[in-house]
Amino acid sequence: MKLTIAALLLACCGALFADENPPTLAIGASAPDFKLPGVDGKTYSLQDFAASKVLVVVFTCDHCPTAQLYEGRIKKLAADYRDRGVALVAIQPNNPSAIRLDELGYTDLSDSFDEMKLRAAYRHFNFPFLYDGETQSVARAYGPTATPHVFVFDQDRKLRYEGRVDSSQREALVKRQDARLAIDAVLAGQPVAVPRTPAVGCSTKWAYKKAGGEAEMESIDKEPVVLDPAGLDQLKALRKNPTGKVLLVDFWATWCGPCTSEFPEFQKMYRMYRKRQFDMVTVSVNFPDESKGVLRFLNAQHASTKNLIFATNETYDQMAAFDPTWDAGVPYTVLIGIDGKVIYHKQGEIDPLEVRRLILANLPDDDYIGQQAYWNSK
Repeated sequence: MKLTIAALLLACCGALFADENPPTLAIGASAPDFKLPGVDGKTYSLQDFAASKVLVVVFTCDHCPTAQLYEGRIKKLAADYRDRGVALVAIQPNNPSAIRLDELGYTDLSDSFDEMKLRAAYRHFNFPFLYDGETQSVARAYGPTATPHVFVFDQDRKLRYEGRVDSSQREALVKRQDARLAIDAVLAGQPVAVPRTPAVGCSTKWAYKKAGGEAEMESIDKEPVVLDPAGLDQLKALRKNPTGKVLLVDFWATWCGPCTSEFPEFQKMYRMYRKRQFDMVTVSVNFPDESKGVLRFLNAQHASTKNLIFATNETYDQMAAFDPTWDAGVPYTVLIGIDGKVIYHKQGEIDPLEVRRLILANLPDDDYIGQQAYWNSK
């Protein structure tokens, strides 16, 4: 009996681990069918590509910096082979709830269906972009290990190649165009010389990884929240940006509805980009004797940014110390470059997507060369 129970436990545990990281589809296997929504409002299945001699399925996403650097090459792949009877379809496999905020340091968007629509429009995708993030049933059938991960099927929809797009994330360093070589071989009726390669990129965010995001938020909730007074000299210095980083400054007040409604967006940006050369300061224009209410709001927001409050009752003098041209309304947002030059300023509510893209366009290539060029091109 003990042996039977042990065997059952082993089998159950093995099934759980297999379910967490499904195997990649084997060379020679038939293409698993799918029925998925596309960002263009259509629903796609395998049958929609039946007329194509070759079907290329690319698992990719919004948030991954490697996937971003491959977007242009995937678009070119789709365009170059379209008239040769090759169909290319991209599938987003990640569960958005399984992505931590600190995994969004190189992106303007995460991987929800609505965000996919924004990325596809922004980058002018020329291929169907489908969403599998909720059930991940299609991703589990194909087994992509990372984004991007390419699967090339022949006319009988047998898998002939799976793996990377090419041999380097940096396009200038590419020595072997694996996906193109595989497509050319299939079109020519020849065997694929190298049918399988490793795919480098961000690991697939299976639903079980939600626990990581939950743990991250628990950790954020425990970070200290501090409110310090800021006088004229501190505000003048803040404008010059002494941080050595791209600096976002949010002037706000507890009595300002637009200020408090957009405050969570600022905290999200801080949590996304703070591991890079980015910093953020919030400045309350409340009076000093209102600091208790300000701190209460900051604690409710778990605002672990650097938080300041005007040190005196001379509101206009303090506003002018930071920016003499400021008309004094809040919210007031300023993005300052590492060199101290103003990149962006806005009196009134911001467009968070616009601000995130400006942050990314001005962050230096610290540990991932090519990102600044990506965010400064369209």
